[in-house]
Amino acid sequence: GKNLPIEIEVRNLTELAEALRVGNVHRIMLDNFQIDTLKEAVKMVAGRFPTEASGGIREDTLRAVAETGVDYISCGALTHQIKSLDLSLKAY
Repeated sequence: GKNLPIEIEVRNLTELAEALRVGNVHRIMLDNFQIDTLKEAVKMVAGRFPTEASGGIREDTLRAVAETGVDYISCGALTHQIKSLDLSLKAY
């Protein structure tokens, strides 16, 4: 009975077509799509749902991905090379 947003991840245009047929989602994540396939996917969705590109996106490909027309971009490469730092916030 909860109204939770549903994001579906698709790996190819066949899965995208199925997601579009079924509907009832709040966002479609296009995972590991090439630039040309992303453009085709955005055309297929035709604004019916917000789209998000993810997987394999790097700083040098970010602009090309944005130019496909997707609504959101997930770029894990921004944090993959970062080393963690253990900080303590204890005050004495």
